[in-house]
Amino acid sequence: MAQLLFFGRLGDLAGGTERMLGLSEPQAIADLIGIIGQSDDLLGSALAEPRIRYAINGAIVDADALVEDEDELAFLPPVSGG
Repeated sequence: MAQLLFFGRLGDLAGGTERMLGLSEPQAIADLIGIIGQSDDLLGSALAEPRIRYAINGAIVDADALVEDEDELAFLPPVSGG
């Protein structure tokens, strides 16, 4: 199962910081966002925002990168100082 991690406000929208998702074949991040958006419009919209960054197994990637069943996918919101 792929482990999805939601940081910052994305964790609030997701109702938690982590979800597991079984993938029968590799999926592009953009496609996974679409799948998430089918069941949660607000979260799907937030994950598709242009300022959100994605990391697979700790490496920053684009939305067309493929996620495999045992990968860790992190959704990273913009960082602000304080």
